[in-house]
Amino acid sequence: MPASKERTRRSRATPRPFVLGREVLTAYAAPALTAGAAGVATGQPELAVAACTSIAGTSALVAFLVGAWLRRGGRPRRWTIALPGAAVTAVLVIATTGTAALLGWFAAQWLPAHTLVPASARLERLRIDLPVSAALATTIVTLRWRSTTARQSTRNEDTR
Repeated sequence: MPASKERTRRSRATPRPFVLGREVLTAYAAPALTAGAAGVATGQPELAVAACTSIAGTSALVAFLVGAWLRRGGRPRRWTIALPGAAVTAVLVIATTGTAALLGWFAAQWLPAHTLVPASARLERLRIDLPVSAALATTIVTLRWRSTTARQSTRNEDTR
């Protein structure tokens, strides 16, 4: 590399910008790899299958929905900036975890009783897989979004 060209490097302390597609991909890949590896290592094929379906799928879907809601066309909602990051995260985690728990219960209890879907161990796993995946994805996406939003708002205040 010629000495005249300088490479601009990002400081380790500076977080990367919030890109929804990257966050969703990470939200799918991380639990799929970790839970899948745990399922293979412990000899639990049902965990390995759930890792790529209900666990990672829920995580990616929740990351997409929460990230898109937080971005809302690039303009954050006032309360998501005004409240402390931990409070925003807690509110969103409670909302998404509760919703995912209800969906897990619905899938495990109601579907076999009222439709032709047979009761199975896979449906029972949804009671745990969905809320845990939703809680983790919401926490990570909200904290990542908040870190980039806080940095942008301080930059905007500095330029005024």
